[in-house]
Formats: sequence, C-alpha cells, structure tokens
Amino acid sequence: MAVINLRNITKQFGDYRAVNNVSLDIADGEFVALLGPSGCGKTTLLRLLAGFEEPDEGTISLAGQVVADGVSRQMVAPEDRNLGIVFQSYALWPHMSVARNVGYPLEVRKMLRAERDRRIREALSIVSLENYADRSPSELSGGQRQRVALARCLVMEPRAVLLDEPLANLDVHLRETMQEAFLDFHRRTGATMIYVTHDQAEAMAMADRIAVMDRGHIRQMAAPETLYREPSDQMVAGFVGAGAVLPVGDITLQNNGRCAVRLGDADISARICARVASQTGANDALGLCLRPEDIRVDGHGTLAGKVEDCVYLGGRFRLAVRLANGHALPVYSDLRARIGENISLSVRDGWVFSRQEAA
Repeated sequence: MAVINLRNITKQFGDYRAVNNVSLDIADGEFVALLGPSGCGKTTLLRLLAGFEEPDEGTISLAGQVVADGVSRQMVAPEDRNLGIVFQSYALWPHMSVARNVGYPLEVRKMLRAERDRRIREALSIVSLENYADRSPSELSGGQRQRVALARCLVMEPRAVLLDEPLANLDVHLRETMQEAFLDFHRRTGATMIYVTHDQAEAMAMADRIAVMDRGHIRQMAAPETLYREPSDQMVAGFVGAGAVLPVGDITLQNNGRCAVRLGDADISARICARVASQTGANDALGLCLRPEDIRVDGHGTLAGKVEDCVYLGGRFRLAVRLANGHALPVYSDLRARIGENISLSVRDGWVFSRQEAA
C-alpha cells in the first residue's frame, strides 16, 4: 500500500483553474473522500493522481516516489503507478466472463496461468462473487458489476485504489449495499482508498477523513464528525449536513471554549472556533451553524417561530420554522405540527465560525 503526498498541485484548463494550489497527505491504508459540488475539482484531482492529467505546478508522490512534477515535467505513466481505478461506468468487457474481466490486467502483464487463476479466485472471494466467475456481465446486477470492477482493481495488488463516483448509477438500496461492500473491502485489504463523490452521505458513511473541495481548493479536511460539528467556513457549513447558517454579530466569550450569542429574543450558548475566539475583536463576520438535533420544540423556549413545513421522516418529523427575523431553522420533532402554527423553540448547542474565506 502507499502513502500519498501532494504538494502545491495546480491544474489549469485555459483560463480555468480546476485545481488551485492543493496540498494533501494521505496515510497508508487510509480511506479518504474528496467531496464537493460539480465543478469543484475533485475528479480532476483524482485524474492527476491516476496519471491521466499532468500538473502545471507541484509534485505528487506515491510511497516516496515522485510520479509527477509540474516544474521538471517528470511524469510516470498511469500503467506504471500501480493504482487501481473504479469508474462509475464499470468499464467491463461484455464478451468476457466475470473471471476473464477480473484477470485481464494480468493477461496483459503475461502472468503465468496458475498464478493468474489464484489471484482471480482470491479477488472474487473478497467481493463475494466466487460463484459468478463464469457468468457474463449482462447476467449481473449493477451492484455485482461494480464488485467485478473492484475485484479487477484488487487482482493487480495496487498501491492504492481510486474510485470516481462509483455508486452514481445505482439505486438507493444498491448504493447502501455497495457502501458496505467498499467498507468490507477496505477492512479486509487495508488498501489506501481515495473516493470521489458529490454525495455527502456516502462520504460520511465510509471515509476516515473527508476533503471538502470548492473552486479548486480544499476548504477543510477532517474526520466526518468534525466536519459536521465544526465546519471551518460558510461553504463547508452549508454543504455538509442539514442545518441553518445564520449571521451573528456580538458574542460574549466564555471560559470553556464556548460563547453566548443573541438570536432573536433568545440567548444561545454555543461552541466557538478557537481561531475565531482569538480574533473576534478584528473580525465580526461570524456565522452560527445550527443542526436540527441542536434545536427542540419547547413550550418554555424563548425563541419563537412559525411552522412553514412538516415532513415525516419515519420515527420523527422535520419542521421548517421561520423566525421573526426571517431566518428558517430545521427542527426535529416527535410530534406533527400544523403549517402556520406558532411554536416556541430552545437551542441547546451551536457552532460559531468565521464566514470569511481563508486567504
């Protein structure tokens, strides 16, 4: 497996910078997701790792070996990087059996038949397709075809596995099943995995760390729970997880890493970013991130609002509540509420951060 290091990577297409001065370190055996909206640069970054694109600036190293250097124009060919790649289109040959699809990269390498068959059996066993070796791709479901593509990666014993939105073409049930398959694959092989997706639920469910990208930059890279509870800026707070991001002005710092924030007629105790807490005198462009689980319907609450929407999620309701200042809050409730109903809320937690982009 491989440690992966990117240093100051930039890739430009005409006047457009798809990847802009990105540095990234991925540990051996780590599962990292590149998450962001369409056009943010995540697929371009994956293609740079794979060797399908050449960086204009910066270096890429795999297990200590420089495979791309934007200054010297050094470039190791994709086939010599020993990386497995899984695309959303599966890319299976329809005229070949499952076993032949999996083993074809070894045929190209002219590996001896006995060793090739052994690796094919092992790879199909890991993805639970050992009984499908003689079938054609047309006889398989979408999820099974994706498992074949994964086995084809595994059979090469790659240094890392790159996955480009591999579940985009599957229905909801199959996506959940394949998430479990990818996690099982990662646990059993210890492979370094880099997973590109625009679906935050996928990233949250599988990755050790998530790099949130926007306009060619990595805005924040952290564990899923950190991204959710402590977003670094406005973009991350709005993109990751359901919730509301409200502008706030005056805050009162407390001694326990928290602060007091005024919201309507309510005083809210919230966590605050340490960097922001040390600079509050110079920066008043602050945001308050509230997640639905931080807010509850409370007959004694001091925050008043009107119900604009009520959706049953199974076991609970999600309300959209409009405050007097015009902001809407997402709220989970055990009971159904009527549209137009006036209710009182209390807020038990929140996160205060700088809404200004980092320089």
